[in-house]
Amino acid sequence: MSDLNALLEPGMLVTHPDRPDWGMGQVQSNIGGRITVNFREAGKVVIDGRRVTLMPVFGSE
Repeated sequence: MSDLNALLEPGMLVTHPDRPDWGMGQVQSNIGGRITVNFREAGKVVIDGRRVTLMPVFGSE
């Protein structure tokens, strides 16, 4: 898991760098490198944090 993903906590807002069409998502859990995110346009997705570094969103869209 990347250092950035290790900092993600439930409630934080993120985007997926390779899937901008998914929109912004809210972290639901981050356990053992598996990050569950509820994306605005894609629903609930489990991300392998060893393969993808999610980008935190600061402020609001």
